[in-house]
Amino acid sequence: MRAGTASSAGGAGAAAPVDTSEPSRVREITAAGVFTALGTSRRGLTPAQVGERLQKYGANELPRARRRGVWRQLGAQFTDLFAVVLLVASAITFLAYGLQQPRDPGTLQLAVAILGVVVLNAAIGFAQEYSAERTAQALEAMVPHTCRVLRDGVRLEVPARELVPGDVVVLEAGDAVSADCRVVEAHELAVNNASLTGESNAVARSADAVTDGPALEARNCVFMGTDVVAGAGSAVVFATGAETEFGRIHRLAAAAPRQRTPLQREVAVMARRVAGAALAIGALMFVVRLPTGESLVPSFVFALGVMVALVPEGLPATLSVSLAIGVRRMARRRALIKRLLAVEALGSTTVVCTDKTGTLTQAEMTVTRVWAGGTALPVTGVGYAPHGEVADTAGVRELLRVAGLCCDARLVPPGGPGEHWRVLGDTTEGALLVVAAKAGLDLGAQERATPRVTEFPFDSDRKLMTTVHRAGASYQACVKGAPAELLARCVDVEWEGRRGPLTARDRASVVTAGDELASQGLRVLAVARREVAVPVPAQEEAESGLTLLGLVGMMDPPRPEVTDAVAACRRAGIRIVMVTGDHPLTGEAVARRVGIVRRPDPVVVTGARLDSLDDAALDTLLAEPSELLLCRVSPEHKMRVVTAFQRRGEVVAVTGDGANDAPALKHADIGVAMGVSGTDVAREAASMVLLDDSFASIAAAVRLGRAVYRNIRKFLVYVFSSNIGELGPILVATFAGFPLVPISAVQILAIDLGSDVMPALALGAERPEPDVMDRPPRSRREPLFSAAVVGRILFLGGIQALCVCAVFFWHIRSSGIPFDDLTEDNPVYREAVTLAQAGIVISQFFISFAVRTDRQSLLAVGPLSNPALLAAGGFGVALMAAISYLPPLQSVFNTAPLDAADWAVLVALGTLPLLADEARKAWLRGRADRRKGAPR
Repeated sequence: MRAGTASSAGGAGAAAPVDTSEPSRVREITAAGVFTALGTSRRGLTPAQVGERLQKYGANELPRARRRGVWRQLGAQFTDLFAVVLLVASAITFLAYGLQQPRDPGTLQLAVAILGVVVLNAAIGFAQEYSAERTAQALEAMVPHTCRVLRDGVRLEVPARELVPGDVVVLEAGDAVSADCRVVEAHELAVNNASLTGESNAVARSADAVTDGPALEARNCVFMGTDVVAGAGSAVVFATGAETEFGRIHRLAAAAPRQRTPLQREVAVMARRVAGAALAIGALMFVVRLPTGESLVPSFVFALGVMVALVPEGLPATLSVSLAIGVRRMARRRALIKRLLAVEALGSTTVVCTDKTGTLTQAEMTVTRVWAGGTALPVTGVGYAPHGEVADTAGVRELLRVAGLCCDARLVPPGGPGEHWRVLGDTTEGALLVVAAKAGLDLGAQERATPRVTEFPFDSDRKLMTTVHRAGASYQACVKGAPAELLARCVDVEWEGRRGPLTARDRASVVTAGDELASQGLRVLAVARREVAVPVPAQEEAESGLTLLGLVGMMDPPRPEVTDAVAACRRAGIRIVMVTGDHPLTGEAVARRVGIVRRPDPVVVTGARLDSLDDAALDTLLAEPSELLLCRVSPEHKMRVVTAFQRRGEVVAVTGDGANDAPALKHADIGVAMGVSGTDVAREAASMVLLDDSFASIAAAVRLGRAVYRNIRKFLVYVFSSNIGELGPILVATFAGFPLVPISAVQILAIDLGSDVMPALALGAERPEPDVMDRPPRSRREPLFSAAVVGRILFLGGIQALCVCAVFFWHIRSSGIPFDDLTEDNPVYREAVTLAQAGIVISQFFISFAVRTDRQSLLAVGPLSNPALLAAGGFGVALMAAISYLPPLQSVFNTAPLDAADWAVLVALGTLPLLADEARKAWLRGRADRRKGAPR
């Protein structure tokens, strides 16, 4: 903690008006003169003044970055590698058509069809990107950016965009500074100016006038975009929006390029490999066909069809859809994803380091016990409504008076029907204000009788907060904080109006009482006071030689939904570590209630013990498969634990709400900030924000994160198995010496349009499987195309290819016509290629159901539970029927009408991949059950 004195507004009168956007002028004025210069007062602006200045200066917002125009967004869709490959293929096909003599209409149809596929996918990708941008803007608006101001003498919380020059802003540790301000009051105030200067050290601020040095180094100014890291104070806004120092930098800075996530990079590598393989196989087919005597152009068109069959042109659109749907679903579960990387990492999470207060509990503190002089007095009433009573008020009146004065929070009464009492500020302080009101204390009158003159804000090192008040001709320091830390600074006790020295027996009694309250799951604070001679004493003087008044125990009940969420994480193989600043007994009591601790002997490690462990010893401790609780720890301890887990290869999600949590939130694989109770600094550092602060939202986000990755794999299995089904008959026909193709490039494109793209998009929207949280986390080193994925593609695609080959060559053989006598116009050949195309479409319809689950039976999720997939599959079958029966399409695709017997055969063969996959899943489930039942 940096030592320092409080500086406050003082000095002489008015100053000449200054340019409100020029810090070099504002800093030279005395703190008292700032109010006059900026046309305001210590009470802040009036509502009328705020309205006038909002009209004059505009909203406190930075200019939005120019978004790419609609045409540029649309054009970008055609630069994807798959799109480029198909565009080149279309151009070459157009060229081939121009060179043909005579020209074959089929070649022109192929060129147009390839171009149509590219345009369709570009339209889908554009629509998803545009929708994702709109969604991101809507989601950002769900996290309010607010600040505390004084207006007309009333402390209010207002949107940061409504700040105007002249507003008096209240600053506390953890706040993000929302405008350029001149400090007029500072109590140990320190800021981090890294966003402006690049230096992340805490820099002290004061209210004294400054006459030299660069504007950004003015000790009496704070700037938009910086963070308050310690202390408290107030400041007057002199510049907003684009006129701030941050706004000037924002205007000059070039927009940074978007960084691709690991998943996007992996997909890009896969795209290059697939495109290369498609070109290589297409070239091989071209070389193989030439010796057969076929002319150059038809051989090339044939090879082009092979290449097209292998290009999963719908992959980019489906990837965008899956991620966008995942983000939207998480938002509906009150988890705002700020970075796509978090979606991927969530599916691999192995450790969650979670806070207790507000995350596992409801963050609605209620004092239930007040202890003084060996007696724990009950307090009735719950919540923040000051309704209830304290037993034997007289004995604890002074304790509650001092505790209430040592608070920055404010109780806000209901504003209308349906509203409730709430706290503006820290919830713990809110509970102290409520219990003081229950005891009949008028804290407003007390504050007027003993006005505050200075304060030493709470920090995680001291675990104390002190305020100094004028009491007649003397001054009184009011102190509250952690019992162990405060008790060590006490020399006297005052119980029931009697004051005496704090004996060893008294100390033991206090420790025992604190432990007993903590074992009941209560958060315990100690309260003390002392007399001081001056209004601004040294911090060490104000916080030593104290008189202990007693203890306050407050309950923060667990959230009802957390127990099930903890159980789900346990089943999912995720280790949960509670990280709290509370007493070990309090932490263990809450951990047992929510299911984090179930064994009789959890490992409870305090911050003091962590300090005594070197990195090797800490690694050994974390490697033990024990239930671990970290209590009485600081944000620095949290950062060290996160780093140690990551050294062990764990994927760590960590929660935080304070400014000091920002390093751990940034360093973790998934930093999770609190949207309700969290500071602006924490929310900015995190990759995910919980809009309801609940641990259950983390568990829901993990479940959805796993589903997103699995849905992408489902699409891969679906599309590439289809590609094998298309490529297999072509390869068999080529090496069997069949003179014609069993399925043409135009037919393949029709399959891609009707039976690949739309069902794949529907699979991207598939909901999580019932057992998704019953499996261990996915290793981050596991590639997208894992051995299991490739094996399933070959399994389903191989069955499909065999069935299509069988039905095609069976129809040819049953006609009795030799291969060499067949022509493209032969009815038998046209029926055979129609059977092949329809066979692929029908089997893909059933494969889309098969890939919906990895191990669960289709019956477990319900065959009809994805209406979008049913509609997409139905559209593909309907398109195939139209190609078979409508004369205009028959001429384009060279097809023939199929009879009922043909469709019956195709349906029977099409179900084989689904039935085979169901058998595979049953075998996997049986093997898993046998492993669970095997003795260990």
